[in-house]
Amino acid sequence: MSLETIKDLVKDYAKDIRLNLDSVLSPDGAPGLDETQVYGTFLACAYACKSEGLKALAEDLVRDKLGDAEREGIKAATAIMGMNNIYYRYLHLLEGQEELRKLPAKLRMTVIGRPGISKVNFELYSLAVSAITGCGACINAHVHELKKSGLEDVGIQSAIRIASVTHATAQALFIG
Repeated sequence: MSLETIKDLVKDYAKDIRLNLDSVLSPDGAPGLDETQVYGTFLACAYACKSEGLKALAEDLVRDKLGDAEREGIKAATAIMGMNNIYYRYLHLLEGQEELRKLPAKLRMTVIGRPGISKVNFELYSLAVSAITGCGACINAHVHELKKSGLEDVGIQSAIRIASVTHATAQALFIG
């Protein structure tokens, strides 16, 4: 499996998406991120897009680039963001209900403290997934953690560029 295989499935009306895939899915095209972070972000975003086709293509593409622990950490980040993005987006959008906002979440989230992969990578994947699902509160929290850990703005932007192109790829594959 190669990136070319994925690009070949994207029709001419989405030529920009094909070109952007080449651009963002390399360390040169994603400044501030290493190869693991580039392909890990892509895989997390493919999972978040909920496209069976893109999921299979992404898993094949990263098979030799990411170890088992990294892939499990990506799954954990995507899954926990599936829960957190709903809950914290709800709180973020809730207006005039301070008593509701003050209630404890009472949701288990221990994987965030022990993700089984580097904290930076887990936060990076969580940020990209949160961008796809549109949770502003989670986006801000993950950007804060990434900056605290030393990731530069250009690396954060690269992750969001990967998220946007991955989402657009899922759309193009769905449209056909």
